[in-house]
Amino acid sequence: MMLSKSERTKQFIIERSAPLFNTKGYAATSMSDILRATGLAKGGIYGNFRNKDEIALEAFNYSFNKLREALRFRIREESTAFAKLNAILDFYYNYSESPVIEGGCVLLNTATDADDSIPFLKERAKQGLKDMLASLKHIIERGIEAGEFSRKLNAQNEAELIFAAIEGGIMMSKLNDSPAILNKVLGYLKTQVRERFLN
Repeated sequence: MMLSKSERTKQFIIERSAPLFNTKGYAATSMSDILRATGLAKGGIYGNFRNKDEIALEAFNYSFNKLREALRFRIREESTAFAKLNAILDFYYNYSESPVIEGGCVLLNTATDADDSIPFLKERAKQGLKDMLASLKHIIERGIEAGEFSRKLNAQNEAELIFAAIEGGIMMSKLNDSPAILNKVLGYLKTQVRERFLN
């Protein structure tokens, strides 16, 4: 489907703004930054968005969807639940240095940035977290149903632990400028999945 000129301009603004918000955060990203990044005049921005809040929300949606689609692409290539979980862990290898969107994990960054001070972004990040956990839980449940994974597993708990470890690893690696920390966490998770999940 062909986009109209207005839709193309709106998409261009979102794509140029997304790395700004993900790198600098909501408060530190100004409309002047967005004008510089897009090369548009104020009318070009305000003709498509009412304010910075609208751009920030759409920028998050864009970044999160890119992350989710990149993950889905990797997951769809595998047929077993075990292989799918390993594909997710492989996806995050060196992620602190090579993220899908410049600035790192959009979910982690937005959750930390928004906290309680930017409610509309906090809610959107919260929904994003639910989506990620639901996908992980679904893979684990499918593995249990197929007899591939142990029936002793609690899919929800395991999904939360895996994702919390990944996000914690990303945060620690970024803070220390060391992808080795995240990669060590991913290696540990792979061992856990192999030793605890498989029947």
